[in-house]
Amino acid sequence: MDVFHVTDLDGNKLTDESVLNYIKQVTINYCVLRILTFVLPFYVCNGLIASVLLLIQSLGTIHYGRSKSFEGLTALELTGTDRVGLLSEVFAVLLNLQCNVVEANMWTHNGRIASLIYVNDNDSGSPIEDSQKIDRIEAMLRNVLKGDNDIRSAKTSVSLAVTHTERRLHQMMFADRDYERKPRIKTCDESLVVAVQNCLEKGYSVVNIQCKDRTKLLFDVVCTLTDMQYVVFHATINTAGDRASLEFFIRHLDGTPISSEAEKQRVILCLQAAIERRASQGVRLELSTDDRLGLLADVTRTFRENGLNVTRAEISTTMDRALNVFYVTDALGNQVDSKIIESVRQKIGLSKLTVKELPLIYHQKAERDEAPMGAGGAMLLSLGSLVRRNLYNLGLIKSYS
Repeated sequence: MDVFHVTDLDGNKLTDESVLNYIKQVTINYCVLRILTFVLPFYVCNGLIASVLLLIQSLGTIHYGRSKSFEGLTALELTGTDRVGLLSEVFAVLLNLQCNVVEANMWTHNGRIASLIYVNDNDSGSPIEDSQKIDRIEAMLRNVLKGDNDIRSAKTSVSLAVTHTERRLHQMMFADRDYERKPRIKTCDESLVVAVQNCLEKGYSVVNIQCKDRTKLLFDVVCTLTDMQYVVFHATINTAGDRASLEFFIRHLDGTPISSEAEKQRVILCLQAAIERRASQGVRLELSTDDRLGLLADVTRTFRENGLNVTRAEISTTMDRALNVFYVTDALGNQVDSKIIESVRQKIGLSKLTVKELPLIYHQKAERDEAPMGAGGAMLLSLGSLVRRNLYNLGLIKSYS
C-alpha cells in the first residue's frame, strides 16, 4: 500500500477535480497493466512508485497543456565536462547544421554536464534520419564537448528510443560516474546527509536521507535506487517546512541486503548525486518569446559574454512560442550580481527575460508545519501514517509515535 499526501507548488491542497481524477485513472490503469503482464516484483514495486511519482509531479505540465510528445523528433544525448559558455557553443553548432531545437533539458553536477536535446530539420520540419548528417552532428558536438581537456569522456549519440527525459538524464549522469567526481563549485545544500545501515535480523538495508525539500525529490531517489537494481519494500517520507526526511528499506533483486562497506559508500554517493543534480542553483531566468531560428544560440551567447554559467536548463516550444528556463551562476558557482542580470535582461528584452522566484513551497517557514504530528496526520509529501504503522507492526521500527 502506497499513500501519498501532495500539494501544489505553493503548498496548497489540490482541489481541481480534473487533476485528481486524472491521477486516479492513470494509476489504476498502470496497476492493472502491471498485474496482467505478470512482471517481476522488482518492477511492480519500484516501477509503480516511480511512475506514480512521475505522474503526480508532472501534472502541472500536463494540466497547462504543454506537449511532451517527441514523435517526429531526433534525440541527441550529450555528456562531457561543464564550462562557462558550453551550452552556447552547442546551440551555435546545431544552428549552423540547420537543426531546430524543439525541446531540451540540461543538468550539471560535479563539473559534468548531461543534456538531452530533441531536434528536427529546420527546412523540412522532419526528424533527422540521414546517416551522414547524423554522423556530422555527432562529430561536431563531440568536438565542442571535448574542449581542451576532455578527449576521453565526452560523448554524443542519437537516441531512437522514446524515454522520459529526466529519468534518462539520471541514467546518463550515473553512467558518466558523476558521483565519483569532486564538486568544482559549492553545492546548494550543505546540510544533505545520506546514511545506510543494515537491519540484518530483518534482511533489509535502511537508507536515511535528510535534505532540503523540493519538487521531484522522491522521484529522483526512487529512480536512482531502481537503476541501481534495489527493491524498495517499505518507506516513510515526511516534510517539515523546507526540510525532508526519507527512510527506505531496500534489498537486492535476490532478496539480500547490502553486503559490504564499499557498496554502502557507493549507494551514499549515488543518492547524494541524484539529489544534487536537480537542486536549483543560482538565479532562475524565464524566457518567453516568439520562437525563431537562432534564438537559443543568441540568448546563451549573451549569457556567456556576461560571464553567466548555466547550471540547469529546460527548453520547450509550444505553438511557436519559446518557453525556456535557465538557472545561472557566475563562473565559480556564486550568486550573480543583480546589475549583471539586469544588463542581460536589457540586451535580451525586459519583457522577454524575467527573474522568477522559486515556488512558495521552497520558502515556507518551518513553524508553519510544526503542529503536532498526531493532530493532523502526515506532512506535505508523505507516504503516510499507514506505511509507518505497517513498519511498526512488522517490527522494523521501534515506535510509531
